[in-house]
Amino acid sequence: MSLGWLIAIGAVVGLGGIALLLFMYGVGVFNQLVTLRNRVDNAFAQIEVQLKRRHDLIPNLVEIAKGYMAHERDTLEAVIKARNAAVTGLQGAAGNPGDEGAMTAMMTAEKGLSGAMGRLFALAEAYPDLKANQNMIQLTEELTSTENKISFARQGYNDSVTSYNTYKQTFPPVLVANFTGHGQDRKHLEFDSQAIAEAPKVSFNK
Repeated sequence: MSLGWLIAIGAVVGLGGIALLLFMYGVGVFNQLVTLRNRVDNAFAQIEVQLKRRHDLIPNLVEIAKGYMAHERDTLEAVIKARNAAVTGLQGAAGNPGDEGAMTAMMTAEKGLSGAMGRLFALAEAYPDLKANQNMIQLTEELTSTENKISFARQGYNDSVTSYNTYKQTFPPVLVANFTGHGQDRKHLEFDSQAIAEAPKVSFNK
């Protein structure tokens, strides 16, 4: 075999080796992207559990309040309406947590629910018998605990989103991300209302 043939074969083998290394690197980047995305989805699932719990508690709380706040019908109806909107928003986001529009709609609905709940709690201060109701006290404590869990889960979710977005925006992972369905950043959850971001500062004790 001539020297020219040997050089040609060596070049082919060399190029093939480089191509194999690049392919293996791309596979590694893709696997890391999938891992980070799955962590984001799992973190959102934790928020979903707590928001569902929050949504389930509210109708019971409103039902108890009805017996004491007959003249606050508009406020009570506003809470239920906002709660139903929040349920719909959560369902939309859970169906596609990577969709920015769905996540924004969910956050807007949760903010509206928090505002309605804040008004209900403020009005409840004028009803001593309601504040002393043991079922109301228990529900409020459960809601407070749920709010704390939402806040904790939200922070975990945002941390996962930051890790995912940062990794796929760096070079060269950004090249793999854009060609493998990871081009869109995930949206951080921003709950403006203190009723979600922090536990409610409301006491139903005498």
